[in-house]
Amino acid sequence: MPPSREQPAAAAAADGGVEENVMAILDSFVGIKDSRDLHDDRAAFLEAVRSVGLAGDKPMIPTERMYDAVFLILQSSSSLELNIASFHLLVELGKKYPRVYLANSGSQQTLVIVKESWSPFLLGNNLASGENGRNTSRSNHLFDSLRFSLLTEAMVEASNDTGANNGLKHIENMVLFQYLVHTLEADFVPRHIAYKESLDWVIIRESVLNVLLGSRKLVFKTFVKNCISLLNQHQREVEGDISSKSASDLDSSLTISSLEFEREALISVKKLFIMVINLDLIRKEADKLGLTSRADGLRNPILEVILEELTYNTIYLFPFLLAFTEWKWKLQIILQYFSRYQVKSAVRTRRSDNSQQDLTVESALSMFSTDASAKAMVKMMCPEVAQLLLAHAYQVCLSVDGDSSEANDAAKMMGASLLEISCKFVSAFQNLRKINANIQISQFEKEALFTAATLARKLQNK
Repeated sequence: MPPSREQPAAAAAADGGVEENVMAILDSFVGIKDSRDLHDDRAAFLEAVRSVGLAGDKPMIPTERMYDAVFLILQSSSSLELNIASFHLLVELGKKYPRVYLANSGSQQTLVIVKESWSPFLLGNNLASGENGRNTSRSNHLFDSLRFSLLTEAMVEASNDTGANNGLKHIENMVLFQYLVHTLEADFVPRHIAYKESLDWVIIRESVLNVLLGSRKLVFKTFVKNCISLLNQHQREVEGDISSKSASDLDSSLTISSLEFEREALISVKKLFIMVINLDLIRKEADKLGLTSRADGLRNPILEVILEELTYNTIYLFPFLLAFTEWKWKLQIILQYFSRYQVKSAVRTRRSDNSQQDLTVESALSMFSTDASAKAMVKMMCPEVAQLLLAHAYQVCLSVDGDSSEANDAAKMMGASLLEISCKFVSAFQNLRKINANIQISQFEKEALFTAATLARKLQNK
């Protein structure tokens, strides 16, 4: 459980000197102070805040102005060292003094929300009034929905190797994005756990993630498309940059740091997507239970937006599937992609209104089970895309087969045994090859095909 948020009078008095440093640093950001040793001043300030908030037997919660100054350093330090130091300090403070956490209350866990805690986000009514009397003139560095969206745009538009200054700013933006996603996760995860026990929609409605994405300032489809671009861009950077960089490039600490933070940004985008997917599932459940109202607003579920983007920009498909490793949602996207080309039954029942719920890996493979059916599918969708989707679907089946913790969900989505899936996978590729003998098969698809053929023979001989 987080420590008490009550500060002794002596500790509060001792904080006065640090408060003076805070004001001096804030003034230097806006040009009131011209310090030749600004880097050293900021480094000393970060260490002072660490000492106040984390060190010693009785650490105390940093003041709002301290948090603001650390967050400003994260955004505009012009120093990789200070950027990383401020990031780690904010993360550690967030763990020690969480805004939202679960506390044991008898046999149950109670959700605790400390509304007066500092946050990098300023959303909803707090934008107008300032939370806890916060001076809104000092809050321009905080993030609302529009600024969060603009950050993703800036990251997408950032070009590679355009100079050290731009390179450093790109890293700063990636670290900032990582911290903001970390903050969203720290707020959403305990709320998600509490919701599962209580089914209290208000807990989720008031989450920072829901408020952030529900704002009219944020165009959700554009935001998701930007995140897909980030996911694909960072995947390419992580996969290809080290081999493409020259020896002199790799000697640069900035280049090495950039590659490392590309990896972290990739993880952050995936975390954000999974949180929004879970938010959409909770919203759907709350709708069915009649817990939502018009005031909650409407937006398209993120899986629909992702599917639409991947359908019309197939160049994104391979890097997205390679980067998005959460098996359940990856397979869901693949099956929904195939469901667009599924022959619909003439008679639809209420139970089967949503075709993607009925589609399984086995039924997707059945679309290519004969020459005629494969030919009909190829008329509707690109055969290279079909091969890619099938190979990734088979890869997911291999990864979850035998995992007892995911057995029920995996079995439902597979729709058949691994032996049947393997045989149908080989047959599907054979039929696609019959239609076009010159069709190209990627190395990834060749490996999946070899594995399926080998495993099918092994399982049949058992």
